[in-house]
Amino acid sequence: MPARDLFVVTHTEARHHVEGLVGGWYDSELTAKGRADAEITAVCLLSLIDGRQAEVFSSDLLRASQTADAIATRLGVEPVLMRELREMSYGVAEGRPQDWLRERLTVPPADNRMDHRGGIENAETRREFASRIFGAISAIAERPCSTQVIVTHGFAPTFIIAAWARIPIDDLGYLDLRVSPGSITHLREDELWKSRTVVALGDASHFRSAAAP
Repeated sequence: MPARDLFVVTHTEARHHVEGLVGGWYDSELTAKGRADAEITAVCLLSLIDGRQAEVFSSDLLRASQTADAIATRLGVEPVLMRELREMSYGVAEGRPQDWLRERLTVPPADNRMDHRGGIENAETRREFASRIFGAISAIAERPCSTQVIVTHGFAPTFIIAAWARIPIDDLGYLDLRVSPGSITHLREDELWKSRTVVALGDASHFRSAAAP
């Protein structure tokens, strides 16, 4: 079986970004800039995939599925929407001003960061979030296609990479890998040893290239 490549794309700029609102499961759409950036990201992925057959999976929230549509159109495939790839839920804070959330967040205890809800009603814990992301990555990795694209949200790549590297969920209390909107994280499993590598983390150089005269 050939090497397996997984490209993790963070959705591009959405309305809640520019309006200063809490995201999570709040279903905001892409801005005009976000739609343009999604096309730039799609062109970059087309070059990286270089004619190979690929599959596209996406969070079912609008900002992610709109980004995925731009990518899937370039690749000539239909995206598969998965609720499991959604951002971490912030419960009753979703859609409210970021200041509202900041005023109410509580610091997790050092001895159990995985099961803390941040003092926000109905918010997900890191463990709940990680568990559904791990389940999604396990299902995707079992598919025979060796080139796959996952479109998701800003916090999710931390747990996608952990799932890819098979890091136990109990060890993820402090891990936070920062990526920017529209960035591409490239993960690879080599053909012989089945070692799993982070080839690129949160690469956004395609935006600089597109802006160059």
